[in-house]
Amino acid sequence: MLYLDNLLLNENNEWRNWSGFMVAGTYEPTHEREYYAIRNAAALIDVSPLYKYDLLGQDAERLVNKIVTRNVKKCDLGQIMYSPWCDENGHMIDDGTIWRLAENHFRITAADPNLRWFEDCGFGLDCLVADVSNELAALALQGPNSRPILREVTTGIELENIGYYRLASTTIAGIPLTITRTGFTGDLGFELWFSPEYAERMWDVLMEVGYRYGLLPAGMVALDIARIEAGLLLIEVDYISSTKALIDSRKSTPFDAGLAWTVALDKGSFVGRKALRAEAARGNRWALVGLEIDWPVLESLFAVQDLPPLVAGRASREAVPVYNENGRQIGQATSRTFSPILKKYIALATVESEFAQEGFPLSIEVTVEFTRQQCPARVISIPFYDPVHKRK
Repeated sequence: MLYLDNLLLNENNEWRNWSGFMVAGTYEPTHEREYYAIRNAAALIDVSPLYKYDLLGQDAERLVNKIVTRNVKKCDLGQIMYSPWCDENGHMIDDGTIWRLAENHFRITAADPNLRWFEDCGFGLDCLVADVSNELAALALQGPNSRPILREVTTGIELENIGYYRLASTTIAGIPLTITRTGFTGDLGFELWFSPEYAERMWDVLMEVGYRYGLLPAGMVALDIARIEAGLLLIEVDYISSTKALIDSRKSTPFDAGLAWTVALDKGSFVGRKALRAEAARGNRWALVGLEIDWPVLESLFAVQDLPPLVAGRASREAVPVYNENGRQIGQATSRTFSPILKKYIALATVESEFAQEGFPLSIEVTVEFTRQQCPARVISIPFYDPVHKRK
């Protein structure tokens, strides 16, 4: 959506494919300043490749409630909910946000294409499902200074009145847009949704004002570190969509993925409810946990080879085994990073549920000079980083 501006700004010339669009991996030669902009100032991230669907009609609420595991009858006008949605076996297809734009008008954002699934779920209902992905550009303005920046450029709204996971309509430089109090960084932040024809103008206005607040463009590398610190799942990394999993054992339910709080079994019928109700009764085999790796031991493992711990820098999406105290593999760590703000090496992991208690001692596989080693780790609660100002 912002290819020309990003092409000129991308000093590193590192690109990633996101749903057929090119997005910057990093804008600068390294990601460090972009990461610290998210945490200490403000960052502007192009998230336009997200899929967006509008559901309109007399049965819109009924259809959305059939698709997702949350109870959207509790979603007020102008409110946003996060939810996964599942197949008939209770396995997760995707996850995203659900907005209530009007009584009979919802919008769903998603990582993967879902038009056919939504239409199939809506068969026989009075609801139009429209793919509006290419009709909306999206910029994520994230970080502690995101609100002061927006305060200077928006008209007709009080930003302090936009609650966490709420939305409002406004204009910036005469451009109509929707602002949502959402993001993928676990920090104070907003996402701006508007017509793509205004994308470059919107970017320029925000950067011009934001420069005084330390605003920097940020790419996917910095975003990946921030979302792990926030304990946020990434599809095809921390769980595999049931539509893409090659074998059943690769599929996950919301209970496996630490999303039990999103499953409203008492709301009535929805896709996957029967299977999820049965799982809730018998207990889930897997659980999502946070891991904090023992840094002194990690240092010693690398010191044997006269090396520093080679784990700082970019996040890793390569799954590695997790073991119990007896050396038996009981899961895998799917996202790992050294957290610059916490000064800890952390991971998101899926483990057998009996080992998911906070403080439980485990170990994680690390490779030192081509040799696989086990390093102690302990289970900790997620999110790893949860600043108070995120919800204020």
